[in-house]
Amino acid sequence: MDLKDLRNEIDEIDDELVKLFAKRMDVATRIADVKKEKSLPIFVPAREREKLADVAEKAGPEMANYTRVLYSMLFELSRSHQNKLNGNISPLYQQITEAIENTPKLFPQAPMVACQGVEGAYSQIACEKIFKSPFIMYFRNFEGVFSAIDKGLCQYGILPLENSTAGSVKKVYDLMIQHNFSIVRTFRLKIDHNLLAKPGTKISDIKEIYSHEQAINQCSEFLHQLTGVTIIPVANTAIAAEMVSKSNRTDIACLSSRNCMELYNLDCLAASIQDKGNNHTRFICISKNLEIYPGSDKTSIMMVLPHRPGSLYKFLARLYVLGINVTKLESRPIPDRDFEFMFYFDLETSIYSEEFVQLMCELDDLCEEFRYLGSYREIL
Repeated sequence: MDLKDLRNEIDEIDDELVKLFAKRMDVATRIADVKKEKSLPIFVPAREREKLADVAEKAGPEMANYTRVLYSMLFELSRSHQNKLNGNISPLYQQITEAIENTPKLFPQAPMVACQGVEGAYSQIACEKIFKSPFIMYFRNFEGVFSAIDKGLCQYGILPLENSTAGSVKKVYDLMIQHNFSIVRTFRLKIDHNLLAKPGTKISDIKEIYSHEQAINQCSEFLHQLTGVTIIPVANTAIAAEMVSKSNRTDIACLSSRNCMELYNLDCLAASIQDKGNNHTRFICISKNLEIYPGSDKTSIMMVLPHRPGSLYKFLARLYVLGINVTKLESRPIPDRDFEFMFYFDLETSIYSEEFVQLMCELDDLCEEFRYLGSYREIL
């Protein structure tokens, strides 16, 4: 028997599988009708565990694991279909619907906004790209930005979430677990780091260079070329520029933006010294209130999944079934809980899509706990 014959045999089997799958989903539809009539839950964990054990045993040792995976996917498809048929509207989706209706159609033009750092910080640049004429209040650290939102001191806050070369800003992710907020917009800012110093300073004069830890990492190749220079991390690239400007020393420099060069009257000794030219930082704009503006096509959620094999797979399988793309997945340990993690997801789906509605109505069944962080538009 040659390959063509074997493929023909596979095709015949697949024809039968498709018919059986359609038949199974038809029965699932009738089950959904009964559950709706009797107000029974769609998800029955004990029934699924029993079924998985049964089919694995019938498949035999060699095929047991493959069979569990196959049937886990079938269960996800069945539950998703039943939820859709029953039209279950969760309290979360009702809250989202109210937010869509009550959020102004025009994005705010001149609100009070919290930024980390000092004048000239990249957060300020991002803020002025997101808002037309913002009033900015500066805070020394990321915690200060979250606190300003929590206390109502500022309507919005700007925070760096990830960089295309240095990765995630883990401190921000950790603070996101502790604070309640909503993401209302995101912005990708092109980052250019420059070596700045007092007028008249030469590179050969420099003994110390100050900057934010991420900026230092992003300029590692340039910095490795320097000899006899101490690299000192500080809280912000703009703070580094301010320190150099106010110092009486002429043997120090900073890694910062051209905005800071002009703002703090510094000279540029070397321009665009980051390791990669395609260097972008993604900033999130957060609010205490849930606001969903027109054109929102990205959604962020955080969730705690059961600490057992297959938990993450099942959630990703449900996203696959719904045709929702994952653009970001980050895990962070939960404080005071041993070996438990909070998963952060960025999802690509319009708030008006049927898939979005279905997912928001199914989140309770997919995890132990979750937080909806908001739906928004990203500015490039």
